[in-house]
Amino acid sequence: MQYISTRGLTHPHTFSQAVEAGLAPDGGLFLPDTWPDISGKLAGWEKLGYAELAAEFFTLFAPDIPREEWHSLTQRAYERFDSPDVAPLRKLDEKTYVLELFHGPTLAFKDFALQLLGLLYKRQVEHTGKRLAVLGATSGDTGSAAIHGCMGQDGISIFILYPNGRVAPLQERQMACTGAANVFAIPVPGTFDDAQRVVKETFGDTAFAATHHLSAVNSINIARVLAQCVYYIWAWLRLPAEARGGVEFVVPTGNFGNVLAGWMAQRMGLPAGTFRVATNQNDILYRFFTSGEYRQGDVHPSYAPSMDIQAASNFERFLYFLLGEDAAKVRETMEQMRSGDPVTIPAGHSAMKASRMTDAEIRETIGRVHATYRYVVDPHTACGFTDLATDRVSVVLATAHPAKFPEVVQSATGTEPTHPTLEALKSKPLETHPLDATPEAVKAFIATQKRA
Repeated sequence: MQYISTRGLTHPHTFSQAVEAGLAPDGGLFLPDTWPDISGKLAGWEKLGYAELAAEFFTLFAPDIPREEWHSLTQRAYERFDSPDVAPLRKLDEKTYVLELFHGPTLAFKDFALQLLGLLYKRQVEHTGKRLAVLGATSGDTGSAAIHGCMGQDGISIFILYPNGRVAPLQERQMACTGAANVFAIPVPGTFDDAQRVVKETFGDTAFAATHHLSAVNSINIARVLAQCVYYIWAWLRLPAEARGGVEFVVPTGNFGNVLAGWMAQRMGLPAGTFRVATNQNDILYRFFTSGEYRQGDVHPSYAPSMDIQAASNFERFLYFLLGEDAAKVRETMEQMRSGDPVTIPAGHSAMKASRMTDAEIRETIGRVHATYRYVVDPHTACGFTDLATDRVSVVLATAHPAKFPEVVQSATGTEPTHPTLEALKSKPLETHPLDATPEAVKAFIATQKRA
């Protein structure tokens, strides 16, 4: 299997090459050139543990890594999760389940991909002898999960940009209180979209990226999305057999990678029903799936800061399929989007629905879910608890532990959620490296740290 760019101007890569590069040299995103059919494998996978399932899944996509090595990698990736199920599926009532994706080291769903990606980077350093500079942008959870996947690893430095003052305080502490010498938490002015733009433009300097061995940690990295496919398969296998075919996965998402992973699993033969894109008041994805028009607007800070996004980078992969895998059309459409012009996309996404939630509705929903089920959700997960189907089972993806957002959860439930790993951060000093939101500033900083 080879990996091709959505923009069609990059030579095919192996899995390991695509993971190390992250972003394709032509600015596009990597996708497999063929897709395996997993439908015949599901029955055999039903009794596997989570790490075993992940290993078997990845052997289909990375023949350049031996199967036994995949089992070792996934075992190590998920051994630090605090649930024996890794991703427990909790039943709230006959029609409603919650897939808990917050049992990893940083208490967010990003740990599923980034604990594994950190090990893949370590493997790459060991095989090539090249020191990697891992670069990413975050609206909250990606940065901390990436840092905890890479911190303390020889041969890897990690640089994470985030919008200054626009991530939750505990999310910032998870990035800036590690004490690890190879970690650089970088607040920049503006929004997440500004930080993400700087990262993409830095990768766009292909000479700099090659010289400093840049690797992408955002969900533009294909390994991120593939790792997230696994928990959809895992959840589907744990549902009652009669609920599986029509199940709707309800997915809080801002950058589109989380729901794209489920849709990709369905393309591979997972017989799920539909997917609902659950957004907050920064509702560009909701507007697209209800009108067909992709029009960027201003970003408004919300109770669900990880979804405060107007430029969903993973949308390009979905667009590639909507446009009939025509790379030239993808290039043209992405240029139109980059200029800020609205884009109308042809129909072809019947498996996707969407909903949105205001801050007032998020707080009300947290309180309602707590009163109804005696279950506490974080503000991102709360966005999924609207418009739930009455004629089928819904699985809401719980993307973060409520203790990461104590103020809004306490105001909604009357009780402050806590977690010991977060409490330990409150007394530690912040170590940040503020920079301007320009690729020039970021490149100069990376070059300085690489020389140090």
